[in-house]
Amino acid sequence: MSFEDVFLPHLNAAYNLARWLTRNKHDAEDVVQEAYLRALKFFHTFEGTDGRGWLLTIVRNTCYTWLKRNRAPKFSYDLDQAGEVSDGDAPDLEEVLVRNSQVRLVTEAIERLPVGFREVLILRELEELSYKEIAAIIGAPIGTVMSRLARGRKKLQSELSGNNSMNRPVLVSRQWSKNLRKKEIV
Repeated sequence: MSFEDVFLPHLNAAYNLARWLTRNKHDAEDVVQEAYLRALKFFHTFEGTDGRGWLLTIVRNTCYTWLKRNRAPKFSYDLDQAGEVSDGDAPDLEEVLVRNSQVRLVTEAIERLPVGFREVLILRELEELSYKEIAAIIGAPIGTVMSRLARGRKKLQSELSGNNSMNRPVLVSRQWSKNLRKKEIV
């Protein structure tokens, strides 16, 4: 298989992970570009069939190298990405505003999480990777992944409970991951 066949289908996943780790869409684009260059350089060493896991490992490592070198900037949120509505749905304005507000609250809460919790939440909830795949990507035992995920979810819930000034449920159950997944850009 060619490099393009193995890795281009995973461009969205690479960008999403980089975006959540760097907290900035432009920096994420730079990181993904650098990660793809590294993947191309070392493609001859790729022996597996799991191109997604191999690539996300490179993206993760590239993000951490970039963060160490550049010290990640403060929170950056693009209001243009805060939830888009298709013309055919036409929900009422209040529903759109509530959903956009909830997406913003969840996004901000995720970005406040420590990077170790944030990365496993993104890989599990948005990229829908298995515990085994996440463990391989972050180089940790499955038990560590499960622990970080449970603690990250608990911390996220705590963050969301503290920011709910309207006393409305914030993206009940897994709805938050579905709404955030809609924000994939590439």
